[in-house]
Amino acid sequence: MKTIYLIRHCKASGQEPQAPLTEEGIKQAEELASFFHDKKIDYIVSSPYDRAVMTVHKLAGKLNVTIHTDERLRERVLTSEIIHNWMDKLAESFEDPDMKLVGGESAREAMARGITLIEEIIMRPEKNIAVITHGNLMALILAYYTNEPGYEVWRRLTNPDVYAFAVENSAENIMVKRIWK
Repeated sequence: MKTIYLIRHCKASGQEPQAPLTEEGIKQAEELASFFHDKKIDYIVSSPYDRAVMTVHKLAGKLNVTIHTDERLRERVLTSEIIHNWMDKLAESFEDPDMKLVGGESAREAMARGITLIEEIIMRPEKNIAVITHGNLMALILAYYTNEPGYEVWRRLTNPDVYAFAVENSAENIMVKRIWK
């Protein structure tokens, strides 16, 4: 049995790649490290964004485990333009996975990169793996494995959030459960 912990980063000061955690986010990262102290994490892979790496930094230090980064875990960009109805467009993008706004990535494209990474992680020899990403991509990955509507999954996510994927033998046999308080 392998367990993959899909983790949404703690509260951050913004959306840009260099946005650090807030004071509250730093405290949440400490809580997260305590939460995982007995989970025997033996591999960590994170989005390269600062807020994701900072989320798992304390845990990695406590466990003496290297943080690997992977571009496929970066946040999905909905659009490069400033739009005032972004929440409506986000909901629409979950309904129409091929919808692509200017300078953005479709839900299908983002989901594909996330699922490819999860499938590679399933093949890794480690048994307990932490994967740190962002809300939009996390919702797409969860929607893929649970068959729930992605927008509803996204709306329920918290900062941070943690889901455990219990994997038996292959990607076709995965149980998903929210384990964050």
